Amino acid sequence: MKISGLRDPGPVEASVEARAKQSMAATMGTGRGSAGGEQVAAPFTVVEPVRSGRFVFASPHSGALYPADMRADPALPWSSLTSAEDALVDRLIASGPAHGAVLMLGRLGRAYVDLNRDPAELDPALVDGIAGTEVSARTTAGFGVIPRLSGDGRPLYARRLTLAEAEARIAHVHAPYHAALAERMQAARARHGEAVLIDWHSMPARATEGIGGARGPDVVLGDRHGASCAAALTRRLRRLFEALGWRVALNQPYAGGWSTQVWGRPAEGFQAIQIELNRALYFDEAGRVPGPGWSRAEKGVARVLADLLADPG
Repeated sequence: MKISGLRDPGPVEASVEARAKQSMAATMGTGRGSAGGEQVAAPFTVVEPVRSGRFVFASPHSGALYPADMRADPALPWSSLTSAEDALVDRLIASGPAHGAVLMLGRLGRAYVDLNRDPAELDPALVDGIAGTEVSARTTAGFGVIPRLSGDGRPLYARRLTLAEAEARIAHVHAPYHAALAERMQAARARHGEAVLIDWHSMPARATEGIGGARGPDVVLGDRHGASCAAALTRRLRRLFEALGWRVALNQPYAGGWSTQVWGRPAEGFQAIQIELNRALYFDEAGRVPGPGWSRAEKGVARVLADLLADPG
């Protein structure tokens, strides 16, 4: 599977409108109908290994397609629309299935619907018909299951969404993804007595400045402060990344999102950990292209995966 083929093909210098049309056109006619009767892309891709082990790798935020029914603010810069994407993480973990891990990749941009949020986290400041609903601080800040703000803090819409729109996105994108994830996790536990979710993400360099040094960590492991997985798994991942010469932090500033919370139940045979990779390792955030460290980072992550899955016990 050519993972790079999931990314938006438009040139960097293209206008925002042209880029949006290219991405939206790529999604038409490939999935279920939306609330407005239009079609959205298949919301995720699953890559199954020849022989599945107990590991499931997920990259819920690496998608880069934006359905036509999103109707984001036409004045929004393309760089802002895409700023919350976990750019190229899908490619960094692409070797997982070769070593026995199931791979789940989100295809739609995180700005459309966030697969790592509780589906109940609807924002009353964005969605009509839910006024008075109690929401989390994260949702109030603009980053609920359907974000109100871009990753760089700009309003995504010049309008309010209807409740029907919001519910359709959850039903057609969020729910199928998590149903498929649940199916793989339950199957892994049935086969091996235990299932392990590794939820892969990336973080902007600015998010970690001042944490553990001026530049911040290269990797943040989020195990919900020890609650979502065995300490041995966290220690092992830390050792593997540190063997690359990368600096590793635990739970700061990311302790694990909704998927880690849902599947982090070690007593029931389900473990989960979130991994955040610093984009400074591999990505040019200004140009939205692989950075000068891409080759080293790609090889480094592949080495971690091979070592982890060669002896997954």
